Amino acid sequence: MTGIYIHIPFCKKACHYCDFHFSTSLKYLDEMVDAICKEIVLKKDRVEGQISSIYFGGGTPSILPYNALQKIFDTIINNFSIASDAEITIETNPDDLTTAKIKEFRLLPINRFSIGVQSFFNEDLIWMNRAHNATEAENSIKRSQDAGFENLSVDLIYGYPLLTNQKLLSNIQTLNNLQIPHISAYSLTVEDKTALASFIKKGVQKPLNEQQSAEQFSLVSETLQRANYHHYEISNYSLPDRYAVHNTNYWRGVSYLGIGPSAHGYDGYNRYINIANNALYLAQMREGKLPESVEELSEFDNFNEYIMTSLRTMWGIDLAFVKTKFSTKIFNQLMQEVSQFVAKEQIELTDKNIILTEKGKLFADDIAASLFVVDKK
Repeated sequence: MTGIYIHIPFCKKACHYCDFHFSTSLKYLDEMVDAICKEIVLKKDRVEGQISSIYFGGGTPSILPYNALQKIFDTIINNFSIASDAEITIETNPDDLTTAKIKEFRLLPINRFSIGVQSFFNEDLIWMNRAHNATEAENSIKRSQDAGFENLSVDLIYGYPLLTNQKLLSNIQTLNNLQIPHISAYSLTVEDKTALASFIKKGVQKPLNEQQSAEQFSLVSETLQRANYHHYEISNYSLPDRYAVHNTNYWRGVSYLGIGPSAHGYDGYNRYINIANNALYLAQMREGKLPESVEELSEFDNFNEYIMTSLRTMWGIDLAFVKTKFSTKIFNQLMQEVSQFVAKEQIELTDKNIILTEKGKLFADDIAASLFVVDKK
């Protein structure tokens, strides 16, 4: 089983913190959709077996009109075998989820929404430069549920100056009241070349507070786990058996196709990276060329990738998998490095897995980096 990720590089406006690839101009939307369909056809022979998940990310995929989404789905269906229980997700903004739009989505194979709420407080949404308001955030969820979309994931952001612990708990309680089965909670980070980075540099905004982020990470984790959510990945929580299929496959190293500008794909050995430029992407697709570069991953690269992704999950690092796929030298080095984190109570080591403790989750990236192997040639 494999997945398909489709990057839709358009948004209504630029959020101050966002560094994803997108354009606020819809001038070339129709040509982009045609190019995406063409890329799907050109890559159809890379997949064996059925497709278990399709994910429309961005950008803001919900900005696409019905006929554009239908054209993409027709292309996928005509070129791939889709599993009957495939998870088909579209990232949406609350302001896009009008009654009419949701009715259109019901006519498509989409069965899951990922809704970018971020906060239920207007002052926070204004600070982020989001396109929706707090009322739209809550109403979009209710409208989706009323229309039969029960498989919902909602994004929240924490760790920014305006967000008190009380407001964060209120956001979580709202989601609990709405019976949301999946919640993604992200600590705000300052990315280069974003408006937020510029504001902080100029002194217009306060720098982010690492202590606040750590405290609010723990608050989210503790609160949601008390409400019966599984903390199954550092930034992701779900009710039992409601894990995101597509993203879970990412973290477990399952292969997937990447379609659209800036999209990445992975075949289990190498990474395929599409150019992050709409004009150049379209120019190459007009010539029938795949606008991608190939990153050939060494054994060390694949090991480090596996460590970084799997360690973030509640299943952790599968020791049997490491023994089977990688050299004895790599396995022995891993076990040697792990001991220091076991002693610090940041890692739990079992006969089968290496799993981060609640304490260790605060240092996930640093711990993973310490477990990486380096090619010394």
